[in-house]
Amino acid sequence: MSSFKPTELNDIAYFNPSEKLPSGTIAKKIPMAQLKEFTRKITGYELAEYKSGPKFRNHDTLVAKITPCLENGKTTYVDILDENEVAFGSSEFIVLRAKNNTCPEFLYYLSISPAFRERAISCMEGTSGRKRVNEGVLKLYKLPIPIKSEQQKIAAVLTALDKKIELNNRINAELEAMAKTLYDYWFVQFDFPDASGKPYKASGGKMVYSPILKRKIPEGWQVKKLAKITSLIRRGISPKYTETGGFSVLNQKCIRDQKISFEDSRRHQLELSDEDERLLRLFDVVINSTGVGTLGRVAYVKRLLETKTTVDSHVTIVRANDALVSPQYLAWEMMRYQPLIEAAANGSTGQVELNKSFLEDIDIIVPEDLITQKFIEFIEPIVPVLAKRESENEYLVSLRNWLLPMLMNGQVTVK
Repeated sequence: MSSFKPTELNDIAYFNPSEKLPSGTIAKKIPMAQLKEFTRKITGYELAEYKSGPKFRNHDTLVAKITPCLENGKTTYVDILDENEVAFGSSEFIVLRAKNNTCPEFLYYLSISPAFRERAISCMEGTSGRKRVNEGVLKLYKLPIPIKSEQQKIAAVLTALDKKIELNNRINAELEAMAKTLYDYWFVQFDFPDASGKPYKASGGKMVYSPILKRKIPEGWQVKKLAKITSLIRRGISPKYTETGGFSVLNQKCIRDQKISFEDSRRHQLELSDEDERLLRLFDVVINSTGVGTLGRVAYVKRLLETKTTVDSHVTIVRANDALVSPQYLAWEMMRYQPLIEAAANGSTGQVELNKSFLEDIDIIVPEDLITQKFIEFIEPIVPVLAKRESENEYLVSLRNWLLPMLMNGQVTVK
């Protein structure tokens, strides 16, 4: 701890450093939506005309300064630009740039540490729901900061963990893109392989008009209401939470980016019968069903950490009747319907709900069994790989978050 000294943030970082980017210039823009919670990597950008907003370069850190983005952990490290390229972003970002005595990557990890976040949140001002960080106050706060050589060692450990997380995410993204391409090619464009191995529709395969969908679909395929091909469309339990014991309950925070994260799950103190239909099964579809901004998110169950896992009453479970439709196929079909479901909110602002009747009434194309089986043969070896890497990432994130505060205050040192 001897190398750590109380230091004003203003002494280790420039806040919103000045950059030249003439008005009207077309440049990369990073919207707030491209920052994921407690995720180092920026997920994308758009090209836009610069009019206003904070400007930044590679190795800067972007911190959301508005509620609830700050509290939710929207912070990122810029590394997607070319050398000397200047980009801009949301006016709700604080740009932090390391001074000469500071390691840029250490500054990023400092900005996601509990000590920094507590101070940033404590100096928010404004009306409820629109509070922003008072940057003038924040920059005067003192935190224990080590010498630069120690900063570099700390950053190296945490960066190694994040790089592995990013690699897993890239591999999974490639695998998911392959599966989505095949799904779209076969079940949206209808160019699945025909008996001769040629693309069905493109090769003149017979199409018949569906009055329900008001378009043509392959001969022999059917259109059925979701209610007719499922064995369960139901909300989860109203849990009584406990810190230990009981069983795992997923909530709406666990469902995002068409994936299920078990990090934000909680425990329910009572037991459910082994036969309770609300216990999740592989390839069940889960849908966020309450609230603006979360309603309509769809994911399917690739893995279960515990045999007894369910969802709370703000999430709907959709389970295929496997005698009528493949659970694997229905999982992908429901993910395709996410934009439609997101637009199906009912109720006043802040209290919107997803009606069960809306889900039941969705029209689902049901392919011939042979084509579905070929799709399953393609998907089956991919899903366990996706699940394994998602599980590994949850462990790595947990390890990083456990190490982070101890490295930042000197409780744990790096040799």
